[in-house]
Amino acid sequence: VPALATELQFAQRLREHLEERQLLDGRYRLQEVPGGRVALPVLEEKLDQLWLPQEMPCRLVRIQDPVPSRAARRRTPAQKLRDELQRLLGKSWSEELERDVPHTWQRHGDLVLLSEDSFGAALWEKLGPALWETVASALGAQRLARRGRVLPDGMRSPNVTLLLGQDGWVEHVDNGIRYTFDVTKCMFSPGNITEKLRVASLPCSGEVLVDLYAGIGYFTLPYLVHAAAAFAHACEWNSHAVEALRRNLALNGVQDRCRVHHGDNRQVSSADQPRSLQPHTACYSLPLSFQLELWDVADRVNLGLIPSSEEGWPVACRVLKKGTGGVLHIHHNVETPPAAAPRQAPVLQAEQGSPEGAGSDGEVQRPMEGSGKEALGARIRPEWQRWAEATAARIQGLLAELHRQPWRTSILHIEAVKSYAPHVHHLVLDLECRPTLP
Repeated sequence: VPALATELQFAQRLREHLEERQLLDGRYRLQEVPGGRVALPVLEEKLDQLWLPQEMPCRLVRIQDPVPSRAARRRTPAQKLRDELQRLLGKSWSEELERDVPHTWQRHGDLVLLSEDSFGAALWEKLGPALWETVASALGAQRLARRGRVLPDGMRSPNVTLLLGQDGWVEHVDNGIRYTFDVTKCMFSPGNITEKLRVASLPCSGEVLVDLYAGIGYFTLPYLVHAAAAFAHACEWNSHAVEALRRNLALNGVQDRCRVHHGDNRQVSSADQPRSLQPHTACYSLPLSFQLELWDVADRVNLGLIPSSEEGWPVACRVLKKGTGGVLHIHHNVETPPAAAPRQAPVLQAEQGSPEGAGSDGEVQRPMEGSGKEALGARIRPEWQRWAEATAARIQGLLAELHRQPWRTSILHIEAVKSYAPHVHHLVLDLECRPTLP
């Protein structure tokens, strides 16, 4: 790093002079150099602008091992990235270029995944391939990738470009569970961590799980590793996700307690299903070979597909144990339009006989339920409640038609995972389904 070395008695005056002319490199501390002198780091790109009064004798030196300043150590990675690009571009730097520099990104080990609006064409035109090397260095990464819009192929395949590096495989750890996947071929949503933690706490000892949309094992693994499910059937049709899923089962030592069902699960359906259970064009139904194995096996079914898992409801009814029933975990994006809160909001019921009141913001206030049951949560919006009740009624009808006997459904819990878009929330409904005794 270039620096101006001067005697200690002139150091403060020299510093003020350099700061006034914006020549001082604030990334590094002042350092002592041989001869009892003090070296003040200066910006290399501005060396040609140095002009020093004769009353401040100094000479130009190079600091081999500069010590970062306190301010530099406090800088966020985003600030470091911006400052490094600004240093490289010098006078070419502008507010327009700064708007293209991201403030957030995903980090997976030594790979940083940038958002689709990061770094416009202008920065690339000025720096070329050096742009990605600079970004990686500033962010402490070895590899860089940038995501685009999810591909409309029915599998939510990512549209990710590898910018620096040769391999997209990464490892991510959530709640002690190791996930490995190729960021260029598989989706990973860190926003689902709250639901994965909740799944991990469910009492599933001795149960058989069917995960209809397993992906790389987002929920299959918490059920097996932490919730102590006895066995899991993981259904997935994306070959890239299946490869990652098999690796993840082995990484976490649960491969012997899970069977992966790989294939396009929309191709074949049993001809003897009731008419309402017959798949439509977009229905996610299990191939006949899978149906024969999975029919009447599940104590618990996970339907982790958004924006809607409705196409999997008929399949979930088939795989649920017909003698004892079980629990469905139904994912769905529910729109919640903004509205002024009425003074007297109507009372909504989550289950028959469960009293509720409404708060001043129009959201339902739930009392905590006892008797060992899971509480329904403190704030359930009316739109969420109406969706849950409609879903419970639909599932009840599907089960009754399939088994030709009455079934009952009970809402155990409504979980808000995250805000998916403005006024749209990703919800999970825990729905208990039991056959009615004759």
